[in-house]
Amino acid sequence: MTTYDRVIHNGMIMTVNAGFDIIHDGVVCVRDGIIVTAEARKGPICDYPACGYVDAVGGIIMPGLVNTHVHLPMSIFRGLADDLPLADWLNHHIFPAERDHIRPETVRVGTLLSCAEMMLSGATTCCDGYFHEDIVATAVAETGLRAVLAQGVIDYPAPGVPDPARNIDAASAFVRDWRDRNPRITPSVFCHSPYTCSAETLTAAKAAARNHGVLFQIHVAETRDEATACRSEHGMTPVAYLDRLGILDEQTLIIHGIWVDDDDLEILVKRKASVAHCPESAMKLATGVAPVPRMLKKGVTVGLGTDGCASNNNLDLFGEMDAAAKLHKVVQKDPTVMDARTVIRMATIDGARAIGLDRLVGSIEVGKQADLIIIDTHQPHLTPLYHPESHIVYTARGADVRHVMVSGEILVRDFRPVRIDIGDILDQVEDIARRVYGGQVVNIDENADN
Repeated sequence: MTTYDRVIHNGMIMTVNAGFDIIHDGVVCVRDGIIVTAEARKGPICDYPACGYVDAVGGIIMPGLVNTHVHLPMSIFRGLADDLPLADWLNHHIFPAERDHIRPETVRVGTLLSCAEMMLSGATTCCDGYFHEDIVATAVAETGLRAVLAQGVIDYPAPGVPDPARNIDAASAFVRDWRDRNPRITPSVFCHSPYTCSAETLTAAKAAARNHGVLFQIHVAETRDEATACRSEHGMTPVAYLDRLGILDEQTLIIHGIWVDDDDLEILVKRKASVAHCPESAMKLATGVAPVPRMLKKGVTVGLGTDGCASNNNLDLFGEMDAAAKLHKVVQKDPTVMDARTVIRMATIDGARAIGLDRLVGSIEVGKQADLIIIDTHQPHLTPLYHPESHIVYTARGADVRHVMVSGEILVRDFRPVRIDIGDILDQVEDIARRVYGGQVVNIDENADN
């Protein structure tokens, strides 16, 4: 009889396959990190011999969540400059903070903090774009998460790349160094935006990404001012401008895509470019509401992202699902748009498709990597359970994630990370925060009695 490496049982399987099948009393069998069985239990669990078992205790077994846009090291700037317009926030607070405090040691610790937060709230895959990305990749690999990681490109002196003339070389070197180093790390190229990168930089960076066969990421049409300036300077929208430069194709991830019109959406469909939708960040910075229901109706692939902690303040994709569903309902004045299944797909299989990993992850299907999470449903706020998909979007929280595994390896067991020392990471981040804020950061718990 076949012996499996791991068997997950005694739970409801939300497959997120093409038919969105939900299997009651399901069993998922894993060998060599791959799902080899996902079915309703056919007999006693001893009929599924394994080296290890995971009891879901009646909870929901579902694909690990996919965060399609994040800036991992920026968790060290969480809450640093809130309640500001994007231009003020970025130019007067974030860019100076990055200039003064982003260096290899802070990038490493910020990345570890973000990875800890993501895995504890059910994300097994993320798509990052930042600087010192070799340090980011090394830290992510240490945590065991799966990630698409991109070296940032910008036409200004940047952390790790003080000479902008070397930005493309740095991105290419990162891709070459990490292409085959770790099976859970996929390298990428990230241009900050059309307004911080010249046409020459944009085309050269895209050429490098094409040459290496990797994903190209870029912030696009995030604000009204950006769209207006692009029309003034180039006589067209940001999406049309990138299309004219030959940037858009099936390996392009448009981040935000808020200020786009129907012609832009036709371009995205034609070029098969995808979109990372970050509703909470956009709401917090008041940049607008992306026309996601129209995107989906036209056939654009849209994944969910949190953005970085400096603009969102958390990396919980359960909150992002809830926000995405409700935001578009109120904007459209239609309670039927962005239904629960649509939003779950955005956070799983469609997110994986947007970053080029849908053949590996995003659904529970035979042959895919065993990137799985288990939701603890035995809690007051999750009782009773009539429709599991509605619970996931409107009721569940990241803190409800009991177990997390990537390629069958358990990264979170009973709400606690296995590979990393959370206490040590938090201590290091507090030290960094004191330097960032001139020694004025105070840990509330330490002063609770004062």
